[in-house]
Parts: sequence; C-alpha cells; structure tokens
Amino acid sequence: MNFLLPLTGSFAQPAAENPTVAMIEAAYRHHGLDWRYINVEVSPDDLADAVRGARAMGWRGFNCSIPHKVAVIDHLDGLGKSAEIIGAVNTIVRDGDRLIGENTDGRGFVAALKTVVDPAGKSVVLFGAGGAARAVAVEMALAGATRITVVNRSAERGRVVVDLLNDRTDTQASYKSCEGTFVVPSGSDIVIHATSVGLYPDVDAMPDIDTDSLTPEMVVADGIHNPPLTRLIQAAKDRGCKTVDGLGMLVQQGVIGVKYWTGVDVDPHVMRQALLDLEL
Repeated sequence: MNFLLPLTGSFAQPAAENPTVAMIEAAYRHHGLDWRYINVEVSPDDLADAVRGARAMGWRGFNCSIPHKVAVIDHLDGLGKSAEIIGAVNTIVRDGDRLIGENTDGRGFVAALKTVVDPAGKSVVLFGAGGAARAVAVEMALAGATRITVVNRSAERGRVVVDLLNDRTDTQASYKSCEGTFVVPSGSDIVIHATSVGLYPDVDAMPDIDTDSLTPEMVVADGIHNPPLTRLIQAAKDRGCKTVDGLGMLVQQGVIGVKYWTGVDVDPHVMRQALLDLEL
C-alpha cells in the first residue's frame, strides 16, 4: 500500500470562497484517482515561499488565482505557449524537477462559450484587462473572433491587452474607457465580463453596463462562478439574451488542468454537478 498521495491545490487570496476544490476532488473520486486538492490562502508577500514549498513537497501541480496569475511567473521554470502569449498563468504543472506555467482560463472559457455560440467571425466586447481577461481575449482571438473591444477603467492596462491582440493575433482590437455607464455598441455579438465585480461576498455588485443596450441577439458571458447567477447574467436573461455562466468556464478549465496533472480525461458533468450541489 502507498500512503503518499499525489498533491495538487490552489493558491489565492481570498481563497475561502473558491469552490474549485469541490469539483476537482469530485472528479478524482469519480475516476478512482487517489489524489488530493488543497485550497490554500496565500498572500502576495508569501507567494514565493508557497511555490518553494509546493516544489519541496513534490506537489504534482497547482492553480493560481487572484492575485497571483502574473506574479507567479517569476517563480517558475518555464511557460507553455499560450501562457507565454497571454503573460499570465493559472495552472502549474510539474515536469520532472521543473514547474511549468500553463493557462487554461481562456481555453476553458472558449470551450464553455462554444456550447452556445462559435466565436469565429464574431464581434466581442470584453470587460476587464487583468490576467483572466487577457487569457480570454487571446483565446477568443485564436478562436477566430473578428473584432474585440477591450473595456477597462485603466487605459494603460486596457491598451496593453489591445496591443497584445493586434501584435500576436489576427483579430482587430480596440480600447474603450468604462468611465460612466457603458453602452454596448449595437452589432456586438458577444459580451464578456472578466473582472472580479460581483464575486462573493460582493454579490450585489454589477459592472456599470447599460443593460438596455443588451439585445436578444447578443450572447452574454460572465466569468464569475460564485455565485453563478450574477446580477449581470440575470439582467441579460431578462433582456432575452443567451447566457453563459462562470461555472462553465470553471469546469472546463478544471478539465484541462486535471488532464495536465494526471493524464486523465475527466467527466465535466461530474464536476459541474459537484458545484451545483453546493447551491452557490
């Protein structure tokens, strides 16, 4: 018998509201994998020590969430292709003695979105310019989105994402400020919210979007997974839009991450049900 169980987990701050542990461990149990996933609160000042600890303890891999997705790169041995383009990491994979940073945020988001709409040829409005937003922007561009408008309070951060898209992908990207209530341009096909606004415990918060500018022809996606029914998603439903909630993104990026760590293609339905059972 072997009592040394392979360890995986997540480093974030805050960490208490992150339900990833429930869905990953449900997948491990379902597929007979005697692995563990540990949710850990790690402050920015302690990130270097946390990565050294995971390395020293032989962790097979871990996720990094807010606020570590960019800062963790300095503590890794290399990056996968998409993570290198995006400039942010959410999944770390052990490769021998090396820790390699990958990014599954964008791919998970696109996989969830494709259950409703194909991004190819579409015009996209994207709120946010942080690590997750950057990942989504790059993967949407690689999936064939024709135009991406990045909406962000900080013009400097927004234009960094725009320049990245224009320099490294075939999409046409532009920046718009979100000072004041933002009116979604007519003709937009997909509206994506990729900031932390509305994340538990601030569940009553909502991005400052003129919901009257949402039309039934638009697909509205929100990356917030806790709660999955955000005020934005509810407003979009009320306007007749098709919607994609943050659980879909969370599940799909988890599927990719577990594949990196274990080599097993896990059942996404098992993972989503584990999240639904939490009644977030």
